[in-house]
Amino acid sequence: MAQKNYLVEVEKAKEAKDGRPSVGPVYRSLFAKDGFPAPIPGMDSCWDVFRMSVERCPNNPMLGCRESVNGKPGKYVWQTYKEVYDLVIKVGNAMRSCGVGEGAKCGIYGANCAEWIISMEACNAHGLYCVPLYDSLGAGAVEFVINHAEVSIAFAEEKKIPELLKTFPSTTQYLKTLVSFGKVTPEQREEVEKFGLVIYSWDEFLQLGEGKQFDLPVKKKSDICTIMYTSGTTGDPKGVMISNDSIIALLAGVKRLLESVNEKVTDKDVYLSYLPLAHIFDRVIEELFILTGASIGFWRGDVKLLVEDLGELKPTIFCAVPRVLDRIYSGLNQKISSGGLLKKTLFSLAYSFKHHNMQNGSKHEQASPICDKFVFSQVKQGLGGRVRLILSGAAPLSAHVEAFLRVVSCAHVLQGYGLTETCAGTFVSLPNEMPMLGTVGPPVPNVDVCLESVPEMGYDALSNTPRGEVCVRGRTLFSGYYKREDLTKEVMVDGWFHTGDVGEWQQDGSLKIIDRKKNIFKLSQGEYVAVENLENIYVNVSAIDSIWVYGNSFESFLVSVVNPNKQALERWAVENSVTGDFNSICENPRAKEYILGELTKVAKEKKLKGFEIIKAVHLEPEPFDIERDLITPTYKIKRPQMQKYYQNVIDNMYKSANKSRA
Repeated sequence: MAQKNYLVEVEKAKEAKDGRPSVGPVYRSLFAKDGFPAPIPGMDSCWDVFRMSVERCPNNPMLGCRESVNGKPGKYVWQTYKEVYDLVIKVGNAMRSCGVGEGAKCGIYGANCAEWIISMEACNAHGLYCVPLYDSLGAGAVEFVINHAEVSIAFAEEKKIPELLKTFPSTTQYLKTLVSFGKVTPEQREEVEKFGLVIYSWDEFLQLGEGKQFDLPVKKKSDICTIMYTSGTTGDPKGVMISNDSIIALLAGVKRLLESVNEKVTDKDVYLSYLPLAHIFDRVIEELFILTGASIGFWRGDVKLLVEDLGELKPTIFCAVPRVLDRIYSGLNQKISSGGLLKKTLFSLAYSFKHHNMQNGSKHEQASPICDKFVFSQVKQGLGGRVRLILSGAAPLSAHVEAFLRVVSCAHVLQGYGLTETCAGTFVSLPNEMPMLGTVGPPVPNVDVCLESVPEMGYDALSNTPRGEVCVRGRTLFSGYYKREDLTKEVMVDGWFHTGDVGEWQQDGSLKIIDRKKNIFKLSQGEYVAVENLENIYVNVSAIDSIWVYGNSFESFLVSVVNPNKQALERWAVENSVTGDFNSICENPRAKEYILGELTKVAKEKKLKGFEIIKAVHLEPEPFDIERDLITPTYKIKRPQMQKYYQNVIDNMYKSANKSRA
């Protein structure tokens, strides 16, 4: 069977010249071989996306929340497109009567809810810049963003109001109006008025907009619709300016892609909104649902209740970050292990049979309907029973989790890749393409992509296995970093956005992200180490959840801090007569030896060089978290912060490892 290829070449490769590295051919998606999708007539802004759906299907259920009945969660209660529209108009009128006009910056702070979307659409209606504020950036960052973006009005979830007040008096030079998604206490009102600001409860604000009429400004495609601050792994957050055109071009590309693989989104589709709307991934997915006239149901804001919300809402499309899918994977494995020998054997046979058929080209729904019905249907029910697409983004999904879910979830599992700067979806893997496992698939049909060689890391975009920095060109790109022209110029060169990620083209036209351009350092013997690449290899050890690899130019070898997998390590402890709780097992020298042995095994399997093999390990029972500022909200490691936090641990590892090597 001839190898399928999902790319078409649009420009030839360029050799290295005048100190600039060589560049591989420019490709775009096969689904755009005759050009990118044409713009939808009359759709010039995100406001038009919503307005046109209201006109087309005013009575479709749009936003749903679970009502509470006698303190217990009940069914989802829905507001239609027309009902939401009427609220949006009121909120917009209230904003305008507070003197907030076109081009002003509006902050939105809190967990996803109907009021979040209503406030966002009011910004879209009146040409305001929507500036999401989010917790995981930390309190200092909320203050930084309000001041940097000059936010004059901020909407906030009721329980976030105290957090906003903590930014006083610094932010009061810009902030003039606060609106709670719920109630306001007399103490909060007093505090706000002390600084000469005004605060409204949600109902008061809606009343303010009652019976008023403000004309909506004309909005252009090039107008900025949102400034999304991304938490870089270093330095202050950067404000990514995203235009109406970027979002509209992105929606057209994703729509074309889904239609091309027979997975078109319709107004009968249902989506569970729980990934933060403050991030581009969830924002554009929800825009896609609004464009289609489909339904969005909100979670209750608690990860432990997510499965219950899934069961009640029964979504058809489920978006997740690897953290969530890893949890689902561990939970399922635990269930299978504790289900007795017969159940375990049955599951294992069904899994092998269906996996084998999928490897040989069967579509997931045809690979083994009988196993789906009698074995895997419980997994499907666990996600509500109707999920047909599971989309993973924001960070790499481990290949073993992806393979497992592709077989047992009775849904397509697609891994995507994009950045805030590329308006999220730039690559996405395709349904029923098992060879795309572990890749992010081919480009979405709205961008051109090429690889640029990185000679200092040994990556050559012109070799037989082309590798290099991923560069993207197209209408979905951001309009620059707000007030940071200098940083914009660093990453935008001749219309190409340089992502900083290193990719490798596969035979079928899909892309594999293999490294990060900046995460490179030299060991004392002069060898370069591409650390992210190593972490991606080591994290495949099933006994660990995450790993941070460290080295510097004064030492000749690498050390690491590892979050072990609790179940796996406790199982090992039982089998090896090691007693104590999880924390004390992590301190046990034999446990460290065991994990180090597992890491070395993988290193040898993957034929890593001697200096790339980890020589010492510290087992950290606490998962790396945002609270200690060790990772970003998308779970990328903050290397300088890790080093600062674990400096003593690193010093001790080097001390004892050097002693035993001497």
